[in-house]
Amino acid sequence: MADSSSTASNVARAILAGLDYSSTPDTRKSAVEFLESIKSGDVRVLANTSFLLVKKEWSSEIRLHAFKMLQHLVRLRWDELSPPERRDVVNVSIELMSEIANACENWPLKSQSAALVAEIVRREGPNLWQEIFTLLASLSAQGPLQAELVLMTLRWLPEDITVHNEDLEGDRRRLLLRGLTQSLPEILPLLYNLLERHFGAAMSEVGMQHVELAKQHADVVIACLNAILAYAEWAPVPDLARYGILSGCSFLLSSPDFRLHACEVFKLVCSRKRPSDASTAEFDSAISNLFQILTNVSRELLFRSSSTYRVIDENDYDFAECLCESMASLGSTNLQCISSDGGVMAVYLQQMLGFFEHFKLGLHFEALLFWLSLMRDLLPKTKAAAYPSGEGLSAGGVDSSSQVDSEKKKTLCLINDDISGALLDVSFQRMLKKEKVPPGIALSLGPLELWSDEFEGKGNFGQYRSKLLELIKLTASHKPLMSSTKISERVITLIKNLLASPEPRQDVAIMESQQLALDCIVATIFDGSNELAGGSSEVHYALRGIFEGLLQQLLSLKWNEPELIKVLVHYLDAMGSFLKYFPDAVGNVINKLFELLTSLPHVVKDPATSTSRAARLQICTSFIRIAKAAEKSVLPHMKGIADTMGYLAKEGTLLRGEHNILGEAFLVMASSAGAQQQQEVLSWLLEPLSLQWIQPEWQNNYLSDPMGLVRLCSNTSSMWSIFHTVTFFEKALKRSGYRKSNLNTTSVTTPASHPMAHHLSWMLPPLLKLLRVLHSLWSPSVCQTLPPELRAAMTMTDVERHSLLGEAIPKLSKSASVYADGSFDGSKEGQAEDIQNWLKGIRDSGYNVLGLSTTIGETFFVCLDANYVAMALMENLQSMEFRHMRLFIHSFIVYIVKSCPAHMWESWLGVLLQPLFNHCHQALSSSWPGLLHEGRAKIPDSFGVQSGSDMKLEVMEEKLLRDFTREIATLFSTMASPGLNTGIPVLEHSGHVGRVDMSTLTKLHAFKSNSMVGFLLNHKSVALPALQICLEVFTWTDGEATTKFCSFCGVVVLLAILTNNVELREFVSKDLFSAVIRGLGMESNAINSPDLVNLCREIFIYLCDRDPSPRQVLLSLPCLSPNDLHAFEEAAVKTPSLKEQKQLMRSLLMLGAGNNLRALAAQKNVNVITNVTARLRLPASASESKPNEGETIGLASVL
Repeated sequence: MADSSSTASNVARAILAGLDYSSTPDTRKSAVEFLESIKSGDVRVLANTSFLLVKKEWSSEIRLHAFKMLQHLVRLRWDELSPPERRDVVNVSIELMSEIANACENWPLKSQSAALVAEIVRREGPNLWQEIFTLLASLSAQGPLQAELVLMTLRWLPEDITVHNEDLEGDRRRLLLRGLTQSLPEILPLLYNLLERHFGAAMSEVGMQHVELAKQHADVVIACLNAILAYAEWAPVPDLARYGILSGCSFLLSSPDFRLHACEVFKLVCSRKRPSDASTAEFDSAISNLFQILTNVSRELLFRSSSTYRVIDENDYDFAECLCESMASLGSTNLQCISSDGGVMAVYLQQMLGFFEHFKLGLHFEALLFWLSLMRDLLPKTKAAAYPSGEGLSAGGVDSSSQVDSEKKKTLCLINDDISGALLDVSFQRMLKKEKVPPGIALSLGPLELWSDEFEGKGNFGQYRSKLLELIKLTASHKPLMSSTKISERVITLIKNLLASPEPRQDVAIMESQQLALDCIVATIFDGSNELAGGSSEVHYALRGIFEGLLQQLLSLKWNEPELIKVLVHYLDAMGSFLKYFPDAVGNVINKLFELLTSLPHVVKDPATSTSRAARLQICTSFIRIAKAAEKSVLPHMKGIADTMGYLAKEGTLLRGEHNILGEAFLVMASSAGAQQQQEVLSWLLEPLSLQWIQPEWQNNYLSDPMGLVRLCSNTSSMWSIFHTVTFFEKALKRSGYRKSNLNTTSVTTPASHPMAHHLSWMLPPLLKLLRVLHSLWSPSVCQTLPPELRAAMTMTDVERHSLLGEAIPKLSKSASVYADGSFDGSKEGQAEDIQNWLKGIRDSGYNVLGLSTTIGETFFVCLDANYVAMALMENLQSMEFRHMRLFIHSFIVYIVKSCPAHMWESWLGVLLQPLFNHCHQALSSSWPGLLHEGRAKIPDSFGVQSGSDMKLEVMEEKLLRDFTREIATLFSTMASPGLNTGIPVLEHSGHVGRVDMSTLTKLHAFKSNSMVGFLLNHKSVALPALQICLEVFTWTDGEATTKFCSFCGVVVLLAILTNNVELREFVSKDLFSAVIRGLGMESNAINSPDLVNLCREIFIYLCDRDPSPRQVLLSLPCLSPNDLHAFEEAAVKTPSLKEQKQLMRSLLMLGAGNNLRALAAQKNVNVITNVTARLRLPASASESKPNEGETIGLASVL
């Protein structure tokens, strides 16, 4: 006894020392180690000590820790006790719970006492449950404090069903679920009785003003509802109804003190899915009753909160939000339970509409999610919508009844014009953000809560607005005529209000917010899937009248303020789809756009008026949007547009940037007219540019050496003229035949079929000269000689810095906005910021032009000399910054790798990739160690920040390094893509280790022309730096990059297996195998650990009999013996399953590394085949000791 007391005292002191932050670290560490030794020591000492320390004479901290120790004993060491000892623990624990049930004990101790009893029940299972349940029921009848503890125990019992517990195996969890399910007839009536009894007692005590007693009974009610919550998630819903749980909770919905907890129960039950067994009818009945209950409660709540004062206090709001979530969940999951009853369904929809219309944003948002879910489900999945009301357009002859079952059609009919109109009205009103509401309008909105940046937990405004727009779209599909009328009336009203406003610019935000709604409705009705001409003539005529009237209103506006003009142009954009079906109005729209363009000044002298530049660009961009939407309806007007462009250019009132945008619009128009028209348009647009572009004078003056570029930057008009030329090349390539899908093949199209093909020969040579001299500016020898303003311009822009830091990008300065407009008029001197933007623009567009040029067949590769291209682009690689390298790889190298014809790999990729890989390897090898070991990435980029936070600089440096690394990883992943490695056969899986038919092995040279990776490996100068990067990437803490490199390494492994190349086999078997295992030692690779394990499996399974290295690498692991490896090989031989082989390899690696492979350890939820280690490990007596145990060799030194 004295020993037990002494041990308990020591444990108590250790607990206090561990919790005392004033203790030294060594003291706390020693205390924790001592406590762990008690928990892992003699189980009887652990039990006795813990029971001594839970007594009242100890402090709460010590008692709480002692309860945790007892729970640890029951959870992990229960089987070490004999049956009589377990019985003693059970009895003492029940007694302990009875003793702790008094008002003086604090809640955490009560909770842990109940958790201990629940843990014992889970361990002992159904055999002990009946006996303990009798004791608990008896204890609960003794008073409110005892009842509260019993309810805590009942709450803890099902925790392992609803919360994943790694310590509880699947079989035991199923056993627990079965046992608890069988016990529901005892548990649920007890819960109901305690709920009823103590709610009544609480009300009675309140009436007698016995506050303390009333509080105790109220605590029991809350504890009972918390316990019910633990069962509501999984207990059969018919049982919850049968034993009165649902009716009891429904009664509490009228009690302000308990209604929120009761509603939480309903929220869980409402989300339960309908069973497919014999209990379906009972489930439907219970859910139908829930609909009635919640609908009645919500009706009363909505009436109160929508009264004259529209006020809702915090308690009411929390309950209303929970009620709305319950209603929404009920409708989203179990609408079928009431869909056959039109009356109930109509009432339910009205209540959900009430929540959607509610002035509180939180309630509206929950209802928005419901309406979105409902409309998605009710409307056909195809783009063509069903129109049960008869007002819809004919969907290309598709019978809607074949797509929507009868119940859905009936429900859709309930969503009538009134409901649909209300959905649209609210959506229109809430498209505006609170921060943009003008002061005068804010007062008229009253208590309506618009979206604000302060609103948390529901995403950002862009996501919210997207949901509103989707609902508008779905409603327009369902009710096109009514939706058209609504949006037209709203826009016309807003226009009238704006015209009558003394300060129209203040009200612009409201007009702006509705443009997206108009765009959405017009695009939905005239989206091409609804064949308008085949629809009802009455509907056709009505729609035409509505939108013609609206368009006439827009065209009649005489606004001259730039901000108002931008809004008007957006509205004209939105009408583009309408113009597709009613081409008569196209001419008026085009005339209006040119009228607006010429009304704005093209030369800006006062920075305060620079908004006119943005408005002019917006007008020009509108031509592109309308051309895309209206398609062939614009074709008859092309000549008129061209004539007007020519006239404006001749008058000097159309700037180069604006001309480029209108030219891009022409290319969009021409794409609807066919190849011949496109060719003619390109010639018309490009020939004037070519006459200037190919002149040797400007090239000799500006592109012959770095100083020439200095001269160019001092000649503002020439500088921006070149910029606009290059950017138009980019636009022409994008708009004339270029398709993203083309990038998935190596030969996109033949030169003759692409309208840009014959222009490349004159476009690209001067561009290469320009990029070459631009690259040279960053070489140290040149940079020293540059003027200060040019050196300042070579640093990172503010936008780039903010982007790297993840910060909001501030409003651009005047010069930046001028550059962004692309309409610099030559009146400003070449300042540093302008040059900075010019350099960035030339680099971005120049790389894009080169990359896009490679995608139009072999023209690029035929009309240029590969060695010249390599010299122009690669000679200053060593001086390039990471941000520029990343862009270069992304915009050009990836494209040329994808597009280069296989017969030209030798001449092109060989000369381009060798210097690139050499530089990338050097750059990454010098930068990553700095980040990993010194916390600071060593990168060449110049941030242009004279002062600032070192932390910010470190963040930017790391971000640049990671972005650069990931771009290289993307390049390697591209090279390993199946489309570029068609010659590599699929490796047939064999259940036998290493059984590769040696007669099928070929030379590596056989894959030189049919596999990109094979081509690389046949060129050592290219392959060596590439493979070195592959080895080192596994030591870098970037899981995203590692994932992409894995695909490349996988192809390398396949080639090692399929060929007889000794060097490649040795590299894969030793170097790559070791690197992959090292990669598994890094937690950052946890997400791609399955890929790494599979690489290990393939290397060992297929190469271990052809090379000794795989076995040597594994045996160098610190905890792996030859017997373990032999057991693994035997198991792998007997396993025909790929999945099981991967699990075997995973378990072997974890065993060999002593569980120190962090990437595998981090995957806590991945099941590991537990019998592998048993299969691998022999009895201790038979296990071989490892040689030289005192010395760590191979991977052991790393792990």
